[in-house]
Amino acid sequence: MRIRLVFGVCAVAGFLRAGGADFSDRYNALVAKADDPLLYAFLYDLPKGGDLHNHAGGADRAEWVYAAACDPKRNGGETFYTRALGLTSATAPEERYSNLRKSAFDLLPESAKANFVPLASLDPTQRSEWISSLQLDAPGKGRNEFFSVIWPRKGQLSSSLPVSLEMLVENMKAFGAEHVAYLETQFMVDHAVDNQGRAVDPEEAVAAVKARLALPDAVQSGVTVRFEHTILRFAPDAEARLERAYGFVERHRDLWVGMNLAGIEENGKGYPSRFLATFRKMRAIYPTLPLSIHAGEMDGPDHHIRDTLLLGASRIGHGVNLIQDPETLLLLQQTRRVLVEVNLISNQLLEYVPNLDNHPFPEYLRTGVPVCLNTDDRGMWDSNMTDEYFTAVRHFHLSWAEIVQLGRNSLTYSFAQPEVKAGLLAEYDQRVAQFEKRYSAGSVDEALSLLKTVHPVTYGYGKRVFGLEFPR
Repeated sequence: MRIRLVFGVCAVAGFLRAGGADFSDRYNALVAKADDPLLYAFLYDLPKGGDLHNHAGGADRAEWVYAAACDPKRNGGETFYTRALGLTSATAPEERYSNLRKSAFDLLPESAKANFVPLASLDPTQRSEWISSLQLDAPGKGRNEFFSVIWPRKGQLSSSLPVSLEMLVENMKAFGAEHVAYLETQFMVDHAVDNQGRAVDPEEAVAAVKARLALPDAVQSGVTVRFEHTILRFAPDAEARLERAYGFVERHRDLWVGMNLAGIEENGKGYPSRFLATFRKMRAIYPTLPLSIHAGEMDGPDHHIRDTLLLGASRIGHGVNLIQDPETLLLLQQTRRVLVEVNLISNQLLEYVPNLDNHPFPEYLRTGVPVCLNTDDRGMWDSNMTDEYFTAVRHFHLSWAEIVQLGRNSLTYSFAQPEVKAGLLAEYDQRVAQFEKRYSAGSVDEALSLLKTVHPVTYGYGKRVFGLEFPR
């Protein structure tokens, strides 16, 4: 109790130090005078907390995947094949540029092999189409494309542990560049198979994860990483998977710090109350395991968020339709114990909130519900964390205090070990104070000139939606 009390006092003290009123006037003046490129640079340079809602696999930019999958030094000596030939109007969407590993390709009949080519052999046009096939990058690509086409199309790329680890580190480096300090990603190793198509022993996979995270490029990213183990909620054997996952996380709590349930909620087989008995059974066996569970990613009202709280969740992923459940909304406003992981770009592209002006995020933020911003499946959106902040500032006129609190929330409600969390929060306060000092010096025009020395990186979403492109 003493440790918890000291941490709480430190957290309050940190909040009073960081994001103070002294910088608010300067922030308001900068936002009022900055054009979009300068505002984006300001938010790119902004110290950020963590990304708490991040799907490994969905977070991987297609360009990164292609580069790693085609490089034997990075892909474990594997050869990947993709269906680039024989594509007609009758070809199922998920089959266009679907991906196989060599062991699976070798088992195909010759007639089917004729439609596949080595991934590394794609010509520039095919490569561009392959990259687009893994992104929501055009009108008409929405919810169905994401859930029913892109994930199946990605196929056996996801089972390669070497490629998955390369993508993890690529994400760490990109997050580090935009000053994200902590990544809590939904990353599993129980589906990994080797180049012969055999399941990789989970303990060997964990050792490989630790070895990759110890390499210089991962360490130098400056990003602290922890994992959640995620269960596909509508799988027929989801309860058994959940029980196995508890055992795995219990053995590896140094890296795996929480549990999640994911999968499109419109599939009625994954309703939260289905898992109540299993969670209660696991809590009778294992010490407390934090839960962050997808809920409320729906068009209409339901009680999934309320039922998810009953499962023991301390974080809610998405929570879009919480606004349509007044009793549960009031509960979260009053207790302030449960954080909603907000994913603005995801909710727009998947058509849960097509017009972001109507997003419930500001209502949650300004009525006492703890929230933070997250990237979800950023690789498939072709976006980054700065895009989330830029979207929030432009649509909802965030104050400086609100921006700082979003970052603090993402660390305070993380599942990182207490000593890790305390260190991240202390570092965050220091980084915010340094940021305020840097952009408080001189006149507003001088501060804006300083922003011209920042070199943001923006991807396809920023180019298409914001009209922003920065020289590399």
